[in-house]
Amino acid sequence: MLLTSLALILAPAQDAPRPDPAMKARIERVLKRAPVIDGHNDLPWALRQQYESNPAAIDLTADTSRLAKPLQTDLARMRSGGVGGQFWSVYVPASMKGADAVTATLEQIDIVRRMVAAHPDRLQFARAAADVRAAMKAGRIASMLGVEGGHQIDDSLGVLREYAAMGVGYMTLTHSASIGWVDSSGDAGNAGGMTDFGRAVISEMNRLNMLVDVSHVSDAAMRAAIAASKAPVIASHSNARAVTDHPRNIPDDLLRAIAGNGGVVMVAVYPAFLSTDWRAWSNGRDAERTRLGGAGADLSNWDRANPEPPVTVTQVADHVAHIARVAGHDHVGLGGDYDGISGTSPRGMEGVDSMPVLLAELARRGWTDDQLAKLTSGNVLRVMERAEAVAKSMAGQPPSLAKP
Repeated sequence: MLLTSLALILAPAQDAPRPDPAMKARIERVLKRAPVIDGHNDLPWALRQQYESNPAAIDLTADTSRLAKPLQTDLARMRSGGVGGQFWSVYVPASMKGADAVTATLEQIDIVRRMVAAHPDRLQFARAAADVRAAMKAGRIASMLGVEGGHQIDDSLGVLREYAAMGVGYMTLTHSASIGWVDSSGDAGNAGGMTDFGRAVISEMNRLNMLVDVSHVSDAAMRAAIAASKAPVIASHSNARAVTDHPRNIPDDLLRAIAGNGGVVMVAVYPAFLSTDWRAWSNGRDAERTRLGGAGADLSNWDRANPEPPVTVTQVADHVAHIARVAGHDHVGLGGDYDGISGTSPRGMEGVDSMPVLLAELARRGWTDDQLAKLTSGNVLRVMERAEAVAKSMAGQPPSLAKP
């Protein structure tokens, strides 16, 4: 049942929407046929930071937005939002290096495994596209794993292979800081985009049926990754730079390159990726916090003088629509980035129950049911199936012994 969010989607995106039963019924039909497969959710890290790495510390079947330490994700809202598949990010920060990063990654995988084990009636592990379809058919959320940064393998293809053996379905090549073999969009970089070892990592990921995730990488690294990968790439949580000028967003030429590779760009809801005004406001607020002494500073006076710029579902839809125009409807998906965006969100899209709001906005703009179904899950399932075929074709190749 799609409950909470569907009450919000029934009229054009305004502060006080009016009911539209026909739209509600239409979005219900689309999501029953093609539930959302979301490319990126950081709940495991939120559980680590706020709840001592213990999924049992809170009731994930209830609304976690009401907790003293609120979250954007819970199983009740995922069901309300029509989520049928989730790539859970097993993120660790780029500041964590070497063996410490590997250990923390294993601990993050353990959090997801314990979460799935605690809710066997609602969650089910999935690795292949067929597993995802089977879980959704059984009424469970297909749960997959994504490593969010190449620093998490500590320059070891052996570690990469062990992650794949544990069921990790993708790796983001880098996070907010460049590493020795691939450059990030978050700094000047030092690899000239990507080194030969980086290309070896991609080849091994292809062999292992591990999707290559190009979110967070520099433009040069993205070009190199697309050229190197035999399988379609994904951008698990990235938007369109032509709509909002942010280094984490993807320029049009690379949107077309991802389409040419057969990949998919999965749109995130982080306001900084959606609005230059909001990004400037957030940067100013951070600067004021630093000026006042850092965490815990009283920002109430600054907030009164500097109201937060509104960010709405229409801006999310603008990014989705632009990617569809440039790359094609076959190459856009959804990757909310919930619980990895410090509690921020567009208005009306505060949690994982919100994707129906976006689907209704796109439907109002003329998207067909088939186009919406590609966006929610069809495109990412196609990418997964193609990556599986590439891995099967490489099955006779021995494990790579490449070193940085």
